[in-house]
Amino acid sequence: MGRKYFGTDGVRGRVGQFPITPEFVLKLGWAAGKVFAGQGANRVLIGKDTRLSGYMFESALEAGLSAAGVDAWLLGPMPTPAIAYLTRTFNANAGIVISASHNPFYDNGIKFFSADGTKLPDEVELAIEEMLDKEMDFAEPAALGRARRIEDAAGRYIEYCKATVRPLLDLTGMHIVVDAAHGATYHVGPDVFRELGAKVDAIGVSPDGLNINEGVGSTHMGALREAVLEKGAGLGIAFDGDGDRVLMVDHTGREIDGDELLYVIARYRHENGLLGGGVVGTLMSNLGLEKAFEAAGIPFARAKVGDRYVNELLLEKGWQLGGESSGHLICRHVSTTGDGIVAALQVLRVLAATGRSLAELCGDMTKFPQTMINVRMSSRVNPQENSVISEAVRTTETEMAGRGRVLLRTSGTEPVIRVMIEGEDASEVETRCRALADVVEAELG
Repeated sequence: MGRKYFGTDGVRGRVGQFPITPEFVLKLGWAAGKVFAGQGANRVLIGKDTRLSGYMFESALEAGLSAAGVDAWLLGPMPTPAIAYLTRTFNANAGIVISASHNPFYDNGIKFFSADGTKLPDEVELAIEEMLDKEMDFAEPAALGRARRIEDAAGRYIEYCKATVRPLLDLTGMHIVVDAAHGATYHVGPDVFRELGAKVDAIGVSPDGLNINEGVGSTHMGALREAVLEKGAGLGIAFDGDGDRVLMVDHTGREIDGDELLYVIARYRHENGLLGGGVVGTLMSNLGLEKAFEAAGIPFARAKVGDRYVNELLLEKGWQLGGESSGHLICRHVSTTGDGIVAALQVLRVLAATGRSLAELCGDMTKFPQTMINVRMSSRVNPQENSVISEAVRTTETEMAGRGRVLLRTSGTEPVIRVMIEGEDASEVETRCRALADVVEAELG
C-alpha cells in the first residue's frame, strides 16, 4: 500500500501549505493517538527543534492526542535522538518530533519513534494514514488525555550522552568548536563536551525561531571552519537543526564528512575487536570508503539512502555501525537511532585512545572525487521514468567506462532530485555532473 502523507522520514513540507498546517497536524495527532491507544498506549512524548512554528504544531499535536484519550508529555526543544532515548526511559508508548532537520525555518515536519526508540514500522505508519481518512471522534470528557511538561529532559539526555563513552572519556586538553546550527542541540551539545573536560567555543547557539540552519551547522560549514582557524582549535563539530547529523572540521579547516567519520569509528572498533560484523553505508557512500574497508578486511554493504534503510540493513545483518555521508551515523552498540552528539563522542574516543589527530586518522582513507547537484522540481517524480534522462545516464556511464558511478535519486525530505557522479578525475566528474544535471533540469525542473 502506498503512502499518502508519510515520506522516508515522517511528514514534511512548508509551513502553512498542506499537509504542514495546524488543522492537519491536529488530525495527525488524533490519528496517531487512536492507533497508539488501540495498542494499549496512554503516554506519548512530544519534542521539537527551535523553529517558530514548533509552538503551533506542539499545541496541535497535544490537542489531537488528548482528543484520542492519550496523554502528551512535552519535552520542549530537544534533539531528535533525545526524543528516541527519552521515549524509552520514560516508558512512553511513542515519541513525536516536530522538526524539518536541516531545512530552513519555513519548513517543518512531524516524525515518530516507537516505544523502543526506533522509527515506526511501516504497518503502524500505514495504520495512521488509514485513520487520517476517517472522521474524527472524541474520547469521553472524563477520558481525554492530559498534558505534562518535563522539566529535566535536557539533563537526562546530557547524562545519557556521557554514559555512551564510559568509562568516562576525558577530553581535558582538547579544544573544540561546537556549531549547534541555532537548532535543537544549542542548549545540550556544548555542555556534553565541556562536562567531559574539553575547552569549548560554541557558535550557532542563539536560536530566535527563524535562524535555524541559517549560515551555520552541518549544511553551512564555512562558519565552523573560520572559527576553528581563528580560535586555533583542534577540531570543530557541526550538528544540523535537529541534532541527528554530525560533520567535522579538522585543525587545518578541512571538512570531514560522514563517510570519513564512519571510517574512523569502524577502523578503530575493528582493530580492537569491537566492531561486531561489518558496516552499512548507502548508495551515496563514497567509493573510497568501500575501498578502504576492503583493504582493512571490514565487510561493507550499501542500503538505500535514508537512515531508516541503513538501520533496517543493520538489523538484518546483525551489525552495529552504519551511516551516510551527510553525517547521519548510527552506532547501535550505544543508540537506537542516528545521534550527532553520540557519534561525535565515538570519534573523540578514537582520538583520545590513539593519540592521533582527526586529520591523521582521516588520512588513512582516500576519497574519490564526487560531485552532487540538487535540481529542484515542481513535484516529486522518479527521474528514471523519463526516457531522455535515462538515456543521458546510460551515455554518461558508457563514456566513463567503469571509471566511476552515476546516481540519480529523488530526495525524501525536500522537492529535489540529487544528481551525483563519482570517479577518478575531479574535473571530469564535475563537468559530467553539471551536464547531466542540466538534462534533468530541462526535463523536470
